[in-house]
Amino acid sequence: MRYPPSFLDEIRARLPVSQVVARKVALKRAGRELKGLSPFKQERTPSFFVNDHKGSWFDFSSGQNGDIFKFVMLTEGLSFPEAVERLAEEAGLPVPKAGPRQAEEEDARARLLALLEASARFFEAELARPGGAVARRYLEKRGLTAAAIARFRIGYAPRDRSALREHLARAGYSTAEMIAAGMLVSGEDIPVAYDRFRHRVTFPIADLRGRTIAFGGRALDPDAPAKYLNSPETVLFHKGANLYNAHIARGPARDKGRLIVVEGYMDAIALAEAGFPETVAPLGTALTEDQVRLLWQLAPEPILCFDGDAPGRRAAFRAVETVLPHLRPGYSVQFAFLPDGLDPDDLVRQHGAGAVEEILQRTQPLFDVLIDREERQGRPALTPEQRASLEARLHGLVARIGERTVRAEYERELREVLWAKSRKLVREMAGTGGRRDPRVAGRRRNNTALDWRVAARATERTRLGAPPRASTLAAAPVRSNELAERALALPPREALLLRTLLNHPWLLEARCEEVAELTLSSPALARLRDALLELLARNVALERDQVRSQLSELGLGKVVEMAERAITHKSDRFAEPDADPGQVEAGWQHAVSLHESQVGLRRSLEAAEREWQAEPSEAAWRRIAEIQERLAQGIDSEGAGQA
Repeated sequence: MRYPPSFLDEIRARLPVSQVVARKVALKRAGRELKGLSPFKQERTPSFFVNDHKGSWFDFSSGQNGDIFKFVMLTEGLSFPEAVERLAEEAGLPVPKAGPRQAEEEDARARLLALLEASARFFEAELARPGGAVARRYLEKRGLTAAAIARFRIGYAPRDRSALREHLARAGYSTAEMIAAGMLVSGEDIPVAYDRFRHRVTFPIADLRGRTIAFGGRALDPDAPAKYLNSPETVLFHKGANLYNAHIARGPARDKGRLIVVEGYMDAIALAEAGFPETVAPLGTALTEDQVRLLWQLAPEPILCFDGDAPGRRAAFRAVETVLPHLRPGYSVQFAFLPDGLDPDDLVRQHGAGAVEEILQRTQPLFDVLIDREERQGRPALTPEQRASLEARLHGLVARIGERTVRAEYERELREVLWAKSRKLVREMAGTGGRRDPRVAGRRRNNTALDWRVAARATERTRLGAPPRASTLAAAPVRSNELAERALALPPREALLLRTLLNHPWLLEARCEEVAELTLSSPALARLRDALLELLARNVALERDQVRSQLSELGLGKVVEMAERAITHKSDRFAEPDADPGQVEAGWQHAVSLHESQVGLRRSLEAAEREWQAEPSEAAWRRIAEIQERLAQGIDSEGAGQA
């Protein structure tokens, strides 16, 4: 069978040589090429080279060379038609059927491509004419240089309804061809077909080979019914299967190992001009499955950029739904959220390329955005029933992943996020001092608030309930007579730690894991600590008076008073309301260290005493005496430091 050259070229364009070869040969970067050991001969020194820019490979050891079709034929023993069919399936292209009309259709496609190229040149020329002054001023206002305009072949479509039609007619193209290429508007109720793009800045849309297949147009008339307009679907152009700037971005994306996806033409151009040539954009639609597959041909984990506002989040959540069923090992997407009110073009112009790079370094994996999606769109997960509902929704979404091993990994991580209570996961989710841990970038959903998952894992004693008056803590307030009995029994060091949290509640977030793991011998103080964590989980404002008011509503006002009246020393100044943050941090760390040291010694003493009771011996007695002495030294040294 004779395959149309355009069909074979499209397969080559969609499948980089390195992607096909890498299934058989381990490749390493060598300048602009990749190299590896020959698949045809045994060797120790790599002599097999791949050049994606040229679309070819060369094996010096055997003298063989060729493209992706020849490589598959040689390494898998396939005929040319078999290799074409296999690679076409991988590229997502249907194999054309042989027939007498095949050559005729190829000629027609070639004429349409030539027509579109002629249109691009016409628009470029019109931009430079006097009539293009408005378009030039618009582009200048958007910060585009003459070099950028030329590089992206930006043009201008005149106001005249027949300017392009007449130009193409003079070049020998028929009205039917212009309509087939999407350049004219026609219909039964339209006597004479007219130019689709009028008084617009034009952006040529190219396929992966760089051939113009369609146009996008930005209206210059503020009253235009559509601000942006794309070519209609044609035999050459399928909006949901193409990406703007993909033909330029594919090389830099391979070189950098990164692909950036933004929403519009101007965003893609702005980032490319700012030093991010690996940028593409969908064509005015939400991301489609075909576009996801095309993205993965360019990079295994493209970065999807969205505005950080509510509409931007919704767009990101739609992308999650599109990508999720198609995940496979090594292929996913990352998400980058921009500051509210700024698109990439604004960000570059106002803050420079450094601000963009900083955002790109703080991407969130798809799994995290999936969790965020359900938490934002569903009901608050405060009660066991609500958490069960969240879990069911998340498991239902994960079940949509088609690839078995990826689905299993998502199920495993989902179980960890929902149920694990380990210290490591708490640290990852909550962060340290309210700052993101770069090793787990994107894992934390909110840098200023703690969600229910953190609190649920922070301590097994904390139970997240409904609003304060329906709280599980409020159901068991501490009675006044009980407080009176315990007043003198509050351990001073434990009371000091709780007093510090009461006077400086910002420590709750900064040290939430540490607070959750504190060993407190006083039941009243333990209940107070758990209540503070609950307030944090509910996103209660961490203001001193607000926290005290909430604690009072929970029936813990007397405990707060007793904690504040516990014995203090001069070195306890860090716990006072007027202490500066640095003093508070240092004092807290020192107090926690002393407290945990004493707790550890007391546990050791209990173990030594049990050992003595089970089998009295001189060694066991010495062990008890040593621990008691260390305990006394710790208390004495603390007292001396505080005197």
